[in-house]
Amino acid sequence: MDSGNAQCKDLESPEYKNFVLSLLIVLGILLSYLPQHYRIISLKTSYGISPYFVLLGTTSSSSALANVLSQQKSLQDASCCSSISGFACFAGLLGVLQIATQCFCFFTILSLFVAYFPRISSSEAKDSPSYRTALVVGATCIVHAVAVLIVTVVVGVKRPSALQDWSNFCGILAAILSSIQYFPQIYTTLKLRCVGSLSIPMMCIQTPGSLVWAGSLAARYGLKGWSTWGVLVVTACLQGTLLALGVFFEYLGPDRGHPHQHDKDAENEGSIDDESQDPSEQTPLLQ
Repeated sequence: MDSGNAQCKDLESPEYKNFVLSLLIVLGILLSYLPQHYRIISLKTSYGISPYFVLLGTTSSSSALANVLSQQKSLQDASCCSSISGFACFAGLLGVLQIATQCFCFFTILSLFVAYFPRISSSEAKDSPSYRTALVVGATCIVHAVAVLIVTVVVGVKRPSALQDWSNFCGILAAILSSIQYFPQIYTTLKLRCVGSLSIPMMCIQTPGSLVWAGSLAARYGLKGWSTWGVLVVTACLQGTLLALGVFFEYLGPDRGHPHQHDKDAENEGSIDDESQDPSEQTPLLQ
């Protein structure tokens, strides 16, 4: 009880440098995903984005959110909100808000990915994922998020002593999913030899930003919270690799600046339609 009161007293006077940094990280996370959202909407396609990259990234962010919500420190900070000011409570829960913002942004990518997934013909389905794959990815992510949330609540109510173990499990799961998340996208980018709908500005912001974010969470949760901030270090390294590939294919490679495959298909279809519509001496009067 005394330790809880001491922690609440520490929250009453938050360090403004850490508060400003944590708040900037929240805004940075939100702003870093906006270029990706805008690129998919502006191109009206999610071509070039691997469905397995979206699947692993979304489930990883859901697991990371469950991890930080079930951390002992997060629960203790939340319990102190009844005895401290609103500003101090907000400052103490910024770590949770950071993970929640990332989870929300990735679910937005999931929604746009499914909504703008390119429809392909049956002849192309052998080499490219079908729209059914995108729907399965979306349903799997939603089911996973709901299941993780239910288990977190049940464990917290029925067995509070096991909540930290569940938190560590979610953190390890998030780290594993995040570690392999970029391999399907790296493979897809290498195969297509272009970034497609993947946003290079997003990766330019997030690669160094993940390291700053990891340092902020490490200062907040310490070594006991390794499962929370360690995943960000792994993510930064793999995302940096993907960023290097994207920059090469978009600006340095031999095929730089070429149109996306879906643009080529649209142009070809348009040219065929134009040719078929041009009248000639052999064009029948009755179509």
